[in-house]
Amino acid sequence: MTYRFDVMSPSPDAPRTHLRRALVGLRRGRPPDPSDSPSDPDPAVLDLVADPFESVDDAHGRLSALERLFYERDDRRGPFLAIYSRVTREVGREIEADSFADPAWVESYLVAFADLYRQALFRFETGDIEALADPWQVAFESARAGDNLVAQDAVLGINAHVNYDLALALATVGVSPSREDKYADHCAVNAVLRRLVDEVQDRLADRYAPGLSDVDESLGRLDEALSFLALAEGRDAAWWAAVALSDSRFGVRRTAARWFLRVSSTGTAYLLLGPTVSRRLRDTLREVERGHDSTHDPGHADGD
Repeated sequence: MTYRFDVMSPSPDAPRTHLRRALVGLRRGRPPDPSDSPSDPDPAVLDLVADPFESVDDAHGRLSALERLFYERDDRRGPFLAIYSRVTREVGREIEADSFADPAWVESYLVAFADLYRQALFRFETGDIEALADPWQVAFESARAGDNLVAQDAVLGINAHVNYDLALALATVGVSPSREDKYADHCAVNAVLRRLVDEVQDRLADRYAPGLSDVDESLGRLDEALSFLALAEGRDAAWWAAVALSDSRFGVRRTAARWFLRVSSTGTAYLLLGPTVSRRLRDTLREVERGHDSTHDPGHADGD
């Protein structure tokens, strides 16, 4: 079965680029600079994100390939994908096991969701900043700068994808008819996420941050989000935002809903950056995150 989802046309929530660049510059302790814009597109990345995902297997395969590519290049966009590619595979397996009331709908929803990440990465990689959602620009620029924690880069991706993209994916595939069954399937995905908590934390520690398992108290809210304990609330909010987007007969209500998604997810992104505003605290947490072994050996990348 083939799915095509494309919401890449300009929308009312197009980013306020200059304001965002100013905020990013202030966060880094320097004025905004033209170099904050992405450089020339990477052909290897574009090869993986140029075309829409067509199936769960296609999405998982390309997400995993991207994670391996980023890992080998010490690209900090990799930590989010280490989590997301694994989640995509596991939900796909539950679909194959007929664990949902409407597996075809969950499959469509999973592909649409993944494709929104693909579109965001494509926009950033090609320099189409005007069309890139604010929380994704914060996440990608933070990852490219490499100044923050691995945990922050992972959670910034989770924030942008769940608190911004998820409602749009749900609205794209539709939350009606049989809304109660669809909501039950949407909630059933939470059980999959809970099962993966320890595994994805171990994967991040193994591949990116050996000391990550020892920083629970230091990271506070970051660790809570990373362990998916905060995801149920975000996913539920995404559902009701999708309902608002779907039920609104007037464009102004849909515009307001999209505005709220953008503002709330972008605000959350800056809150997530809070623990490393202090350079001294950031350096201390980074050393803790690195643990006793800060070596990096791309040769042990194992895919997914």
